[in-house]
Amino acid sequence: MSKATATQKTNAMRQLDAARIPYEVLTYEVDESDLSGVHIAEQIGLPMPMVFKTLVAKGDKTGHLVFCIPVDREIDLKAAASLTGNKRIEMVHVKELLGLTGYIRGGCSPIGMKKKFPTYFDATAEDHERITVSAGVRGAQMLVDWAVLIKFVDGKLVDVAR
Repeated sequence: MSKATATQKTNAMRQLDAARIPYEVLTYEVDESDLSGVHIAEQIGLPMPMVFKTLVAKGDKTGHLVFCIPVDREIDLKAAASLTGNKRIEMVHVKELLGLTGYIRGGCSPIGMKKKFPTYFDATAEDHERITVSAGVRGAQMLVDWAVLIKFVDGKLVDVAR
């Protein structure tokens, strides 16, 4: 599926619907040669700091963790480890993503993963009224109130992006 529409509900959308959390679906054309968040931000017409990517990592003490950071930034693994009680954190390999979360690269959402993992949002989310995260499929982002989203996923705001 290269393009999602509002009628093609994903698990992430269904969960927000069930919780009566308002969101807007923004669709874009998938370019298999460029799955970057920068490309997505350009396609949906929002500034990169409002478009968040979902990263899955594993801490040496806590196990799997989810981080949502702006698409134009990188995760600071040392800061992330320190903030989550780990000595070391490494990113989960793309091959493990589907089995672990139920999502593929480019369509990973912090909402509706197979299992609930500790979830952290970069503190820059506070700079905007709403942010986007993946709708759970390539080709669709959900624009949602950041504070409501973080509360819904039991997330925390932290400084993890550079």
